Amino acid sequence: MAKIVWTDQATVEIRDILDYISKDSRRYAISQIRRIQGATKILKSKPLAGRTVPELGDQTIRELIEGNYRIVYRVKDVELIEILTVHHTARDFQSRLFG
Repeated sequence: MAKIVWTDQATVEIRDILDYISKDSRRYAISQIRRIQGATKILKSKPLAGRTVPELGDQTIRELIEGNYRIVYRVKDVELIEILTVHHTARDFQSRLFG
């Protein structure tokens, strides 16, 4: 089973999502974060479950979709998955990953 590690950037983004949604509903915000985090659990046993990020074309950088969020991760090897970013689909992806 692979270990999942959240990068500092992804951790900050999760916190930002929680803060933003909490302005309207703390309960919904917590529920959304749980769904995002829950979606990544499949990667422990199936690291290649997500598709290759189309904008990058790098087989090691993949994504899962959870609602309106793209969860972008890197397959370091079969033992290690790095969550790179959690990105709302309405926002510019390139600047988020490389900005």
